[in-house]
Amino acid sequence: MVTKIVDLRSDTVTKPTEAMRAAAASAIVDDDVLGSDPTASLFEAEIAALVGKEAACFVPSGTMANLICVLVHCEVRGSEVILGDKCHINVYENGGISTIGGVHSRTVPNNPDGTMDLDLIEAAIRDPHEELYYPTTRLICLENTHANSGGRCISLEYTDKVGEIAKRHALKLHIDGARIFNASVALGVPVDRLVQAADSVSVCLSKGLGAPVGSVILGSKSFIVKAKRLRKTLGGAMRQVGILCAAARVALNDNVSKLAEDHRKAKILAEGLSRIKGLKVNSASVETNIVFFEILESSNISVEKFCNFLKEHGILVMAVDTCSSIRVVLHHQISESDIHYTLSCIQLLFPQYLVGN
Repeated sequence: MVTKIVDLRSDTVTKPTEAMRAAAASAIVDDDVLGSDPTASLFEAEIAALVGKEAACFVPSGTMANLICVLVHCEVRGSEVILGDKCHINVYENGGISTIGGVHSRTVPNNPDGTMDLDLIEAAIRDPHEELYYPTTRLICLENTHANSGGRCISLEYTDKVGEIAKRHALKLHIDGARIFNASVALGVPVDRLVQAADSVSVCLSKGLGAPVGSVILGSKSFIVKAKRLRKTLGGAMRQVGILCAAARVALNDNVSKLAEDHRKAKILAEGLSRIKGLKVNSASVETNIVFFEILESSNISVEKFCNFLKEHGILVMAVDTCSSIRVVLHHQISESDIHYTLSCIQLLFPQYLVGN
């Protein structure tokens, strides 16, 4: 019988800490839809100042956050957004920007590091004199860190260059910053500077930061007024939401400092996996808390067998879209001993484990 669970499926699986539960239980609340929940207002003001934007809006999820941001920037149906083909908005958000907002996606290939070639971004911008034939380009989206690229960080220099392209063509720039604090810590760049070029940012509070629920949208005051109206339309406006914001405030204050440790543990795991014959991992590409690796065909071990074997030992991992790839994500409730336990269990599947290589 398994008594130990090491959940590496995602950093969304973190559980609320006692400090979060206490803050939620004691939060002073009111009706946020009426704009009178003091805890929600305090949290939104604090995170807006931290991220360097005028205002913020708490929403239930990152998908809703991105949807609202795209729709505010692309108010006219038939508008077009330029974004990476492997980005979260394009792959994992149910096509909401098109089905709900009437916004057309123009995808540019993501490079292995999560960026898009700058010349391809510029080439994707429609000629405004040919609106008779084409959608109107209004927005460019980046994702930082880039999840499908293994949690790679988008640099300040690159972000600024995309921002320059956007301004040159009178476009807006949105950053899906679900893990922007991971990027800030890994790059050593303050988060407000990292997103300075962006007109809007979405930040997930329930991933590496470890809050139980929620994301936040950040932008100008006028942008957030429109965002709150759309939040209401989509059913995301909540009443005594200060209960959730109180927990998120603890997460922000307590857990940003733990992200570097998550990154360190991800490196330990990646380096351990790289010493196992039958697996392929590029440990040099692990920059934050996400590790992708492949099971080599020569090992004769399927993804299904691999995942089921680890599950029998209390280790939960996630298979990705290919037939041979696994994703693991570190978070503050995974210890270094959990990492070594995971590696020892994987070793049982691969007796060719090379200690010390």
